Amino acid sequence: MSLKAQITDDMKAAMRAKEAGKLATIRLLLAEIKRKEVDEQIEVNDAQTVAIVEKMIKQRKDSITQFEAGGRADLADIEKAELAVLAAYMPAGLSDDEIAAEVQAAVAASGAASPADMGKVMAILKPKLAGRADMTVVSGLVKKALTPA
Repeated sequence: MSLKAQITDDMKAAMRAKEAGKLATIRLLLAEIKRKEVDEQIEVNDAQTVAIVEKMIKQRKDSITQFEAGGRADLADIEKAELAVLAAYMPAGLSDDEIAAEVQAAVAASGAASPADMGKVMAILKPKLAGRADMTVVSGLVKKALTPA
């Protein structure tokens, strides 16, 4: 079953269970998927769906930070609930050791020798790790691996 179909099934289940918060979040996600399909005239695949979920998670994290800084715990709690629903659609994350191993393999495969070659390494890693690792962490590890000691 595709991720999009799973999300649609979860929406139906949330309707039946009368889970208003979860239902609203899933509807937002499906609307974003539909918007991408209409704008680009494509049928989204699982990788594109994960990218959409990842983008929405990042937005929620930014909102939580802003709301907490502004003293609006009530709005931050709403965003945290949405974040929990969205996180369920992300693939299982990689451990720090697995990410480090992928970075080392990509550095070796690309022949990168200096920080100027960081783009080559990231081009290899991004498709492999998208949705499974925080790309800012990966970027930091690549930079560290390419920087001479």
